[in-house]
Formats: sequence, structure tokens, C-alpha cells
Amino acid sequence: MKTVYHAAATRGHQDHGWLKANHSFSFANWHNPERVHFGALRVLNDDYVAAGTGFGTHPHDNMEIITIPLVGDLTHQDSMGHSAVICEGDIQVISAGTGIYHSEQNKRQDSQVELLQLWLFPNEQNVSPRYDQISIRDIKKENAFYQILSPNKEDEGSWIYQDAWMHLGDFTQETKTSYLLGKPNNGVYIFVIEGSAQIDGQTLNKRDALGVWDTASIDFNVAKDSRILLIDVPLKF
Repeated sequence: MKTVYHAAATRGHQDHGWLKANHSFSFANWHNPERVHFGALRVLNDDYVAAGTGFGTHPHDNMEIITIPLVGDLTHQDSMGHSAVICEGDIQVISAGTGIYHSEQNKRQDSQVELLQLWLFPNEQNVSPRYDQISIRDIKKENAFYQILSPNKEDEGSWIYQDAWMHLGDFTQETKTSYLLGKPNNGVYIFVIEGSAQIDGQTLNKRDALGVWDTASIDFNVAKDSRILLIDVPLKF
């Protein structure tokens, strides 16, 4: 097993007033040549958007975009004709393909919204853009990892154009568990949203991350009151 540790404090940070953003990988005005991507995972942004503000209309193409609100709700509009509210407990997936425009706004006028946004390189270029939004309330499990994303349309959760899987784990008690990688030669980027966990002797606390590869499985010792995101992606694509 090989690993790379990214402490929360080593992420890029930008404060735009209306937006406070933390970047796990190089983004916008923050560039770290050693932190450009982890395999097909290009972006993992931990964003805090002030009340009544948001991202104006902007373009994307040939990227798989996953948005996970952690606290609060986002309104979304796009050039495909979708107008939606993405609530805490939902996951939005956009395959930008040949190109889209979209905007995201904090629906609340009295409090900030907290969200994760991830970009993954696709395994197919110039596909027809597509939109999906699911609730994880019906698939959520306690004290275990559960799948929210895969390459397969028939699987639990949503899907994308990439041999990638995402799992969330919500732990209310101390738990020993393991994760089997979705595909040989993939790697897993482990991001602790809340709480803490220990993997292969490395302790991860809130917003710490660990990239893991050259293994078929990963063992976890998870503390109670923890939430962890697993991003299982091709390292070569």
C-alpha cells in the first residue's frame, strides 16, 4: 500500500467575501505543482457560500461535476433547461460533455451554505450533457460505507462517465470496517468531512485526506460521530 497525506491546513484557501473556498487540488489562483489531481479526481473544493449569494452563470465542458451540499440548500439553473433546488441530503451530478452553462446560488437569505464540489475527468469526450439529482436518504446506512456513485446506470446511487465509485460513511459509534476497491489499479482519495479515522497507522481528522493506492482493500478504524467520503478513481486514464 502506498499513501499520500494531505492535512486540512495544507489546502489552498481563498476568501472572496461572499465565498470562502478550500481547495484540495490546484484551482483558480492557487497552484501547487504537487497537488494538481489524484488520478481522475481533478477538483475537490470545500466551499462556504454567504447568504443570498452564489456562482453566476459560467461554462463547463468534458468534466464530470458532483455537488454535495453539507449544510443548507442551493438553487441551480442550467442551459439544459433544469431549474432545481439541491438540498442537504441530495447529490447533484452533471456530465458537462460538449458544454453547458449553469449557476448555483445559496437559497437561504439568513445563513451560509456549505458544500463539496468535485470534478472528475471523464472517460468519454464530447458526450451529450446530462443532469441527475438523487437523495441519499433512502440509501444511507449507519456505521458503514454506502455507494452514492458508480460507472453503472443500474447501480445504487447516480453514475458518471468514468470508472469511479464514491461512497459515504456516517458513523455514530466507533467502527472497524474495510473498503474493497472498485477496480484493480484504481486509487482511493479518503476525505474526512467530520470526525476522525485511522488508516494504516495514519490518523485523519476533520477535512484531512489520504490518497491510497497499490492495494485491493483499505482497513478503517473510525471514531464515533464521523462522516467520510471515499473517491475511488483510475490513476491512469
